[in-house]
Amino acid sequence: MILLTLAFLPACGRGKGRLEVMYVSAPQAFLRDRVAAVYNKTATVKNGDRVDVLDREKRFLKVRTASGAEGWIEQRYVISQQVFDHFQNLTKDHQNDPVQATGTTRNDTNLHIEPGRDTDHLYLLPAASKVALLARGTAERTGVVTPANPAKKDQSAMPVLEDWWLARDAQGRAGWLLARMVDLDVPLEIAQYAEGQRFTAFFVLNEVQDADKKVPQYLVLLTEPKDGQPFDYDKVHVFTWNVKRHRYETAYRERNLNGVLPVTVTDEDFGKEGNLPVFILRVKDDSGNVVDRKYKLNTPIVRRVLAPGEAPSKPAASAKKKKRQ
Repeated sequence: MILLTLAFLPACGRGKGRLEVMYVSAPQAFLRDRVAAVYNKTATVKNGDRVDVLDREKRFLKVRTASGAEGWIEQRYVISQQVFDHFQNLTKDHQNDPVQATGTTRNDTNLHIEPGRDTDHLYLLPAASKVALLARGTAERTGVVTPANPAKKDQSAMPVLEDWWLARDAQGRAGWLLARMVDLDVPLEIAQYAEGQRFTAFFVLNEVQDADKKVPQYLVLLTEPKDGQPFDYDKVHVFTWNVKRHRYETAYRERNLNGVLPVTVTDEDFGKEGNLPVFILRVKDDSGNVVDRKYKLNTPIVRRVLAPGEAPSKPAASAKKKKRQ
């Protein structure tokens, strides 16, 4: 009796190997009952759904959904467990990253595992989705190059670079999306001061009281309106509110920076000056090393805060106050 039982146990486990798990990366797809030009739809799956793989045939997979429905789906509509896990780790690693700007997607946009149009993607963000922007990256646009300039013998055809944003959506999921698919939610009161530059990031430093309302004062980072720059930003402006004239003024500006995100905004106790807003820029020096540069705002004056032993450097541009009409 014991021998019969032992012989029976292995037989019970045959054919019950662990199934491969995959996830639907398409906005929506149908499962079909057969791989043929004419077929019946057996179920509908949507973005992010988990499926178990039962069989394979050329471009198709036979899968089972969580509800038990079975059918065939094109392989291009699913991603592997490994890619899914990579997305989960990306979200975990960046869940506490400081937000550099917020934005709104222009159209339906995919979240990619890394910068690049041909990289794996999983989640699809609908148009008008709100996203928090965390870091900037670049990637070559496949199949597109800048033509060689015949007038310059040493200039050959170059790949075209595109900007990408590491973003976090409303559900807390992180991934890379094409920068041109996102409009930054730059406050209207300062957007008019772009002067042909592109806003890279913006932060509220503090608020000042003007009569019965509080008005935010801003730090903004800008760059030329061109993708593929070797820096994240090269200009910094601080906009403060003049309570007498009831308008914004440029309290500080600095140019020719080799700026690297993220920027940190906080506050610090400066004794007699009180508790002041502080922002810390990360800038590459001539040797390519990234160094921190701290600034404080004692409205309307912005000053560098030197680290112990740090010698003051000559500013790249004048920090004179420039009034805005």
